[in-house]
Amino acid sequence: MQKQLVFALFVAISSVFSAWQNASAADRPNLIFLLTDDQRWDALGCMGNPMIKTPHIDRLAKEGVVFENAFATTAICAISRTSFITGQYARRHGIVDFRATLSPEAFSQTFPALLRADGYQTAFIGKWGIGNKLPADQYDYWKGFPGQGKYFVDGRPHMTKHLEDQTLEFLDTCSPEKPFCLQVSFKAAHCQDGPGWQFQHAPKYTDYYADEAVVPAETADNEHYQKLPQQLQGGESRVRWERRFDGDEMLQKNVKDYYRLLTGVDDFVGAMVAKLEEKKLADNTVILFTSDHGFFLGEHGLAGKWLMYEESIRIPIIIFDPRLPKDQRGQRREEMALSIDVAPTLLELAGIKPPAVMQGQSLKGLVEGNQSSPWRTAFHYEHLFPHATIPQSEGVREDGWKYVFYPKTKPQLEQLFDLQQDPHEVNNLADDPQHAQKLKAMQGQLEEMRTSLK
Repeated sequence: MQKQLVFALFVAISSVFSAWQNASAADRPNLIFLLTDDQRWDALGCMGNPMIKTPHIDRLAKEGVVFENAFATTAICAISRTSFITGQYARRHGIVDFRATLSPEAFSQTFPALLRADGYQTAFIGKWGIGNKLPADQYDYWKGFPGQGKYFVDGRPHMTKHLEDQTLEFLDTCSPEKPFCLQVSFKAAHCQDGPGWQFQHAPKYTDYYADEAVVPAETADNEHYQKLPQQLQGGESRVRWERRFDGDEMLQKNVKDYYRLLTGVDDFVGAMVAKLEEKKLADNTVILFTSDHGFFLGEHGLAGKWLMYEESIRIPIIIFDPRLPKDQRGQRREEMALSIDVAPTLLELAGIKPPAVMQGQSLKGLVEGNQSSPWRTAFHYEHLFPHATIPQSEGVREDGWKYVFYPKTKPQLEQLFDLQQDPHEVNNLADDPQHAQKLKAMQGQLEEMRTSLK
C-alpha cells in the first residue's frame, strides 16, 4: 500500500513538472532576428530618412524600441556576422577573413546553438556569410546559402521574395506549443559584385522614387575626397565609388536602387508579420531588426564600408516586443548599442544566461526600462581583414569623440575627430597641439581595450 502511494505521488509530481515544463516552453517568446546587409542606420523612414519608404519596419519602431546610437564593432560582412552570433569582438572569436569557420566548440557557444540546446526550434534562411562550410546540421530548418548569392536566378523570384517564401514556409510549421528562433539574413541591400547593375531590385520597384531627387551628402564631392589623408585615397573604396557614385546621374540611380532593395525588405517584414498574426504567434514573438554594418553612399568620395567613419559603422537596431506595456513602446534609446549585444539579448529574452565568453551586454534591461548597472560610454572598433588596398584599422568611439589608428599604413596614420563640432569627420585633430592631451588619452584607451578584449 505504501509503495502504491509513493508511486502515485511520483506520478503526480511528474505530471505537474511536465505541465510546468510545457507551459514554460509555450510562455517563452519566439525570437526573430532579421539581418540586412550594408544597411546604414539612416536608411529607414523611422530613422529620419525623408525619401525611403519602409512603413512596416517603421511600425515595428513605433511600437517597439529604437536604439539611436547603434554600431557594428567591425564593418565587414563575415567578421561582423560572426560577432552577431557569438557576441564577441573579432579579436576573441578569431574570424578575420572570408575563409575561416567557427570550430564546433566555438559554435556551441553561439546564441542559435544555446537556444536549440534549451528547447528552441531553430531556423536559418539566407546568406550565411561565415566561411564556406555551412552549419546546416546545427539547425532544425536550414535554407542558408554560401557566399553572396545572386538576386536573380532562373526559375526563382527575386532573392528577397525567395527568402520571404521560405520564411512563410517555416512559420507554417510553427505552433504556440514550442518556441522558435528564426534568423533571416538578407542579401539586400548589398550590391551585385562586379561592374554593371549594382543594386538589383525586383522589377516591381522600378518606378519607386523615380520622381524624387536624392540630396547628396555634404561630403560627397571631390573637394572632400581630396581632403582625405593620402593613405585613404585610391584603392577598393575609390574603385567602387567610380562604379556607383561618379557623377550625379550615377549617384541618383544607385542610391534609389539601394533604397528600392530595402523597400523590398520592408515588404518582406509586412508579409512575415501578417503570417505571424495568421498563425496566432504575433503576441509572443520578439523581432530584432538590424544590419551587419553601414555603407558609404558617396560620402568622402568613397564607396563600400570598412573604414571607421560614421556612415560605415552605424547601424539600425530595432527591438519589437509585443509583450511590452503600452507606455514603454515607442522608446528612442540614446545608449550605445553594439552588434555584439544581439547574442546576449536574444538569450536573456529566452531566459538563458549568456556564457562568460560573450563580450556584449544584453539590451533587455534597456528595452524593459529596468537597466540598473552603468552602461558603456565608449566601444572598440576593429577592422582586421587583410587586404592590399583597404587599410586595417582600429579605434575608440566615445559619445563625442573618435580616435582611429591605422597600424600598417606608411606613414602610419592616426585620426582624431570631435564629433560634436565636426559631425562629418572632416577635420583631423590628431596633429593639433591643443588636442594632444585628448589624443594621448584615447591612445591609452585603445591600448587598454585591445588588451582586455582578447
